[in-house]
Amino acid sequence: MAVRPPAARGTARRWALVLLLAAVACDDRDAGDAERMERTLAQLATVPHLTQADLEEGERLFDRFCAACHGARASGTEQGPPLVHRVYEPAHHGDYAFVRAVTTGVRAHHWSFGDMPPVEEIEPEQIIKVIGYIRLLQREAGIR
Repeated sequence: MAVRPPAARGTARRWALVLLLAAVACDDRDAGDAERMERTLAQLATVPHLTQADLEEGERLFDRFCAACHGARASGTEQGPPLVHRVYEPAHHGDYAFVRAVTTGVRAHHWSFGDMPPVEEIEPEQIIKVIGYIRLLQREAGIR
């Protein structure tokens, strides 16, 4: 299967808003979480430019860090929701939402699985590759 990264779609205004939201969200987090989120957000613009090798690594990282709760190919389990679902389409849950969930955790708000704790073992550049992999799966399922 040939993997083709999506076309770049962000604007400077959009990224300024994302960084502003990140600063607000980080305000009540500890310094380590805030620094990790900032490092990840700084790389967020690279998601549209990931290579096939990056996306394949994203799959391996997803299997290692995420699949226990979110299932093989992000299909969901009894412990976590499917990420290949319209709820997580980019227009509703942008890439920033994934960064925030992984770096700081997130309260349950769409599903009844409970709160998601932060995934502390994954590095910012790895988070970006996981997001790219999830977006690839979503595109394959017709979620844009």
